Amino acid sequence: MEDKRNIQIIEWEHLDKKKFYVFGVAMTMMIRVSVYPFTLIRTRLQVQKGKSLYHGTFDAFIKILRADGVTGLYRGFLVNTFTLISGQCYVTTYELTRKFVADYSQSNTVKSLVAGGSASLVAQSITVPIDVVSQHLMMQRKGEKMGRFQVRGNPEGQGVVAFGQTKDIIRQILRADGLRGFYRGYVASLLTYIPNSAVWWPFYHFYAEQLSYLCPKECPHIVFQAISGPLAAATASILTNPMDVIRTRVQVEGKNSIILTFRQLMAEEGPWGLMKGLSARIISATPSTIVIVVGYESLKKLSLRPELVDSRHW
Repeated sequence: MEDKRNIQIIEWEHLDKKKFYVFGVAMTMMIRVSVYPFTLIRTRLQVQKGKSLYHGTFDAFIKILRADGVTGLYRGFLVNTFTLISGQCYVTTYELTRKFVADYSQSNTVKSLVAGGSASLVAQSITVPIDVVSQHLMMQRKGEKMGRFQVRGNPEGQGVVAFGQTKDIIRQILRADGLRGFYRGYVASLLTYIPNSAVWWPFYHFYAEQLSYLCPKECPHIVFQAISGPLAAATASILTNPMDVIRTRVQVEGKNSIILTFRQLMAEEGPWGLMKGLSARIISATPSTIVIVVGYESLKKLSLRPELVDSRHW
């Protein structure tokens, strides 16, 4: 008799690929809409000097809402949606790498670690130019400049709208840095997201496995997974936030050196400066990770090849 506590992982070869990609794009878009405001807040908190503008996540949320309305929380969102491409590349690389590593090791930790890191490497190569542009758009606010660039505005202080702002930022990046400007912070991004992804997947499976033995056998697996996702995200966020702060400053402020950026941050704000934006990051990661985990696991179940459906316990 199968132990219902045993969480069976759906691997790449078990999936109907057409369903997997169609459902995956729709799911990713819904998640991005829900968490984008906290991504914007985290970016602003990490870039500001000390507490010059905002005193924390909630304070930033209220001030942005008062100054710019709901649309202010979605600055740069249209550009950021292009990362849907990198998202699909991420999951494809992750699943294919797991399949490849399985030929050499059956350890789920090893497969998750290698696949998570590899998937992040591929995704960041696509995402960084999009992030550079969207982060500069996130920095646009009325009455005061944040970051290196500011879009042309009308007398009322409103910038040109939608893709007009995007084109303006792209031109300024090209004039200032050339094509290399779109990969500013690439190394810092890799040093942030490869460890984050490589750590998240093993912790996710570890927490799910441990919870499965603490809970009754009748408890659905999706409950373990929904709890394990945020736990893994919080763990990964704490471990990688220092590099995330440095990455954001390199990209937004136009720094050329990770080491010099680190030294400047330490001199200005001390060790606590490396934890800036952590609460916003965890707050945005918690609900988004629950949605991602439940969505991703449900996506894989919906995409399971028909002949395998009856053989699985959820």
